[in-house]
Amino acid sequence: MSNNKVIAILNDLIEACRQRQESYRSAAEEISNSEFRRLFNIFSQQRAQFETELQAEVHRLGGPPAAREDHWSSRHGERSGLESGDRPADEPAIILDCQRREEETLHHYQEALKADLPLDVQYVVKRQYMDIKDAYDRIRILQRAA
Repeated sequence: MSNNKVIAILNDLIEACRQRQESYRSAAEEISNSEFRRLFNIFSQQRAQFETELQAEVHRLGGPPAAREDHWSSRHGERSGLESGDRPADEPAIILDCQRREEETLHHYQEALKADLPLDVQYVVKRQYMDIKDAYDRIRILQRAA
């Protein structure tokens, strides 16, 4: 597989991590349960770390990492729209939204893992995939409990 193709795949994952980082940050701001808020903040920080790791791989391969788009302003309307005014946030809906978005992220990683990535890159992607799968499973448990 050419470096350009590997870089394109990694840039897709970078973008997915950025989107999840923002959605988790938003969920943490909206949810009132302090334990859920803490967990979503952890996941947001984890996605930021994943983005940094993937950017390092892109640099190592000699390519430019995906440019940061202003997802906060472009996706603000999609932020989740679950909280309005002074009403409390709909916790089950926030959790369900996080679960749905994490499913999308898992799909991106699964597609990347189907590609013939170099072993060192594959290791990074697989490790991140396993952590994302764990986060997804934890969110599913939260969703059932909410």
